Amino acid sequence: MSKTARLFKLMDALRGRRRAVTAAQLAEELSVSVRTVYRDVQTLIGLGAPIDGAAGVGFLLRAGFFLPPLMFGEEELEALVLGARWVKGQSDPALARAADSALAKIATASPKDLREEIAEVGLWAPRFGRPAEQTDGLSIIREAIRREHKLKIGYVSLAGAETERVIWPVALAFFEGVQLVAAWCELRGDFRHFRTDRIASLEPTGASYPQSRRKLAKLWQQQLKAPDRPGAGGSTDC
Repeated sequence: MSKTARLFKLMDALRGRRRAVTAAQLAEELSVSVRTVYRDVQTLIGLGAPIDGAAGVGFLLRAGFFLPPLMFGEEELEALVLGARWVKGQSDPALARAADSALAKIATASPKDLREEIAEVGLWAPRFGRPAEQTDGLSIIREAIRREHKLKIGYVSLAGAETERVIWPVALAFFEGVQLVAAWCELRGDFRHFRTDRIASLEPTGASYPQSRRKLAKLWQQQLKAPDRPGAGGSTDC
């Protein structure tokens, strides 16, 4: 492996971590010696990479540093294209546009023009027939999840009961023909799953929910793993 390729693999390894990683861990992951890791880290620092840490402590790449990719392997490129094509079939126009934009940026950020290779990747994700979605609905939900904001919704249950409630959305799941919002429901005082095609009205509140989404997501996942608990994991018929 050339030194340039090794440096970029090291950058990728550092970028994928939120906490400091030791030289020994990096050496094992990259199949190089610990001494090589120390030397390459110093090279990256000399090139301007904001890497914190020291020998025996670990290294951490500070947020905000961007280095355009030099190369993608064939399987990496196929994975990116397949993922983007799957996203385009999920009834979320904003995400579909973002997927196209991301592929275009990848193609133009690489030294080799990848546009033709991206267009010719022979992997396709099927698009299933789906119920009509509110154009802005999924974008509003994704924004609320991103910002950790409450949503006010009008919901129609499977039995036809209509309720208004305030929810704290923690996840949006895409299934064949339907999307589900996992959220804490203030009305029920518990987690519930809401089908997006049964959300009759949707209003951003701008109000933050009291716990971080990370903590809420952990609690929700714990409920999913507790089948003996009544209502575990939330109900879709709320």
